[in-house]
Amino acid sequence: MNKIYLDSAATTALSEEVIDAMVDAMKTNFGNPSSTHSFGQEAKILIENVRRQIAEYLHVTPAEIIFTSCGTESNNMIIKSSVEHLGVERIISSPMEHKCVSESTLDMKNRKGVEVVYMRPNEKGDFDLGKFEEILKSSDKKTLVSLMHANNEIGNLYDIKKIAELCKENNALFHSDTVQTMAHMNLDFSEIPLDFASCSAHKFHGPKGIGFAFIRKSTGLKGIITGGPQERSLRAGTENVCGIVGLGKALELSLDHMDSYVNHIQGIKDYAIERLTAEIPGIKFNGRSAEKENSLYTLLSVLLPYKNPLISLQLDMKGIAISQGSACSSGAAKPSMVMMMILSDDEMDNCTPLRLSFSHMNTKAEIDTLVEALKEISADFVIEKTNVEHR
Repeated sequence: MNKIYLDSAATTALSEEVIDAMVDAMKTNFGNPSSTHSFGQEAKILIENVRRQIAEYLHVTPAEIIFTSCGTESNNMIIKSSVEHLGVERIISSPMEHKCVSESTLDMKNRKGVEVVYMRPNEKGDFDLGKFEEILKSSDKKTLVSLMHANNEIGNLYDIKKIAELCKENNALFHSDTVQTMAHMNLDFSEIPLDFASCSAHKFHGPKGIGFAFIRKSTGLKGIITGGPQERSLRAGTENVCGIVGLGKALELSLDHMDSYVNHIQGIKDYAIERLTAEIPGIKFNGRSAEKENSLYTLLSVLLPYKNPLISLQLDMKGIAISQGSACSSGAAKPSMVMMMILSDDEMDNCTPLRLSFSHMNTKAEIDTLVEALKEISADFVIEKTNVEHR
C-alpha cells in the first residue's frame, strides 16, 4: 500500500539534507558546547551560526533567540516567567489557542491568582479587535496578551502586527505562538512589535525535540529552567547540537525555496477544495481555511455532512494519514475547543471535522486518492441514513 501523508500541521517529514547535516554534526561535533577546548568550541560555533541565521530571518538580534526543545516549552517558559518575573497580573487570550498556551494560562490562574480574560471568536473563528482594544483599556493591571499567529486547526491567520501595536499602545506585553507560520512565511519582528514568539523545527521538515523562543531583550524575561548559564541563563542544560543544526538546515531550505513551496502547496490546497466540493455533496470548510486571504496556505479544515467519529481510522486503514484536530488532542473523547467555539450545536451533533495539512511533498494524485476514499466512506453513510429513514 502506498501511504499518503496529509498531516503536516502535526509534524513534517525530515528533509534528506537535514538528516545529512545532523548525522555529520553527530559524527564530527560531539563536544559539549560549554567546554573550553576545541571540541566544545567547534560545537558552540555551530549553535551560534544557527542563532545568527534565525536572527537574520526575523530581523532581530542573536541574543533574542533562545533554543528550547519545542514550541510547547517556549510557550510555557514565556507565559509562566512573565507572571513569575515580570509581574503580569492579567492574561488576555482565547479558547482557540494550542493546549500548551491554554493550560499554561490556566495554571497561572490557579496557582498565582492571575486574572484571565478570553477573547471569544465568531463563527468564522475571527476576533473583534475593537472589543480587544476595549479589554486592553479596561484595567491597569500589568497584562500579557497571548494570541497565536495562525490557528493550528482551522488555519485562520490573525493580524499580529495590529495586535502588537495595540498592545504597545496600552503597555501590554504580547506573546504569539508562531509555530504554524515560522519558516512558512516571511516574518519581520523589527516591523511587528511583539515581545515573544515560539517555534518548533518539526513543523518545517526539521527534527522533533528542538525549537526556539524569541524573547525581546527589553522585556527582561528570566528563565524557569535553572542549573547552568546556557542560552543566556534563560534555559539551563546542555544544548541539543545536532537538533539545532537540523533546525538551521531546515530553515535554510524553507527560506531558499519558500516561493516555490508556497505556489506548490497552495495549488494542492486549491485542488483539494475543488475536488472535495465537486465530489462530496454538502461538504463545508471551517473558519477561513478555504479562503486565500487570512488563511494559512498549508491547512484546510473540512466539515463532512455526517457524523463519523471513526473516519481517521478508516482513512488510515486505506493508507491515508489525516487528523481530526490538533495532534495534542488526538484520542480525546470530546471535540476540540476550537470546533466547539465555531460550530453550531447541529453541526457538532451531525457533522465530522477533518484537518488536511499539506507540504511540498504532496501531489494532486494523492488528493484524488483521498477524495475517492471519502466518496466510498460517504456512500456507506448515505446508505445507512436511507435505511434508517425507511424503517
